[in-house]
Amino acid sequence: MRCYRRRLQAGRNGDRAQFRLKPIGKFIIRVCNGTACHVSGANMLKETIQDELGIEENETTDDGLFTLNTVACLGCCSLAPVVMIGEETYGKQTPASIRKILREYRRREEKGSKKKSLR
Repeated sequence: MRCYRRRLQAGRNGDRAQFRLKPIGKFIIRVCNGTACHVSGANMLKETIQDELGIEENETTDDGLFTLNTVACLGCCSLAPVVMIGEETYGKQTPASIRKILREYRRREEKGSKKKSLR
């Protein structure tokens, strides 16, 4: 059985590897579900992402572009609700803004752009 490995930044703990049995997307989407994000609408954001991408939590899109995860806290409580896509953090998100961001990632990938950030 194949094991897929991706290095993730783990804050003060330094680098750590996460091992998975299924391939993961080029961009891991992390929806914060900490207290501040939860009461600010994190579940609504997660549902919007699921609808937009046609996947459930811990699944990867068929094109291999996105994997959706929920995390306990991203440590950006003043920006709640927060979503990380890859290494980019997006705060104070709404369903409309997260749809726009996801479509921009997809558009950028289709064009093959090497631009690092959408900001």
